Amino acid sequence: MDAALPAPRSATATLISLWGMVGVVLLIGSALWRLTPLAIEPIADGSMNAFHWALMIGWTAFNAYAEGYRGFQLRFSPRTAARALYLGHNPTPLRVALAPLFCMGFFGATRRVLIAAWAVLLIVAGLVALIRALDQPWRGIIDAGVVVGLGWGLLTLIAFFVRGLALNHLPADPQVPGGDGDARG
Repeated sequence: MDAALPAPRSATATLISLWGMVGVVLLIGSALWRLTPLAIEPIADGSMNAFHWALMIGWTAFNAYAEGYRGFQLRFSPRTAARALYLGHNPTPLRVALAPLFCMGFFGATRRVLIAAWAVLLIVAGLVALIRALDQPWRGIIDAGVVVGLGWGLLTLIAFFVRGLALNHLPADPQVPGGDGDARG
């Protein structure tokens, strides 16, 4: 879907959309900030052998495709950018107050998006708890793949949002109930 937004775009609509996107970008950026040193640690301290390197390269390539391309670029990023732009033109007090959560689909979304958002949150939280218990270089290997996927996702998220803002078009279906701009959240 590449639907036009109502014209003209107001400064208020732009600021509301930006608030939602900045929150999501900061959340992903925070994870990148925390995980990158852990991913680099086994490389920097020389604790990786050829087997570890092969695993890191393979895992990183897999995450680039699965998390970065399929998860972020094809699904999360265009939908999240569309929801941010949609929010700017369809604000409610709750949506604006919790704009980053709205943009990520934690409320005011179709059933499918709600289930996906909450399921991913629970799965990621569980994996984080498990991965924290790993020693290096294993944790670094896993984190390297996650850093690549998150980095790819962050870049595509920003690109979809900037493109949508510049063209005044939704980069995807915002997947709100009813799909007619009258969803309540």
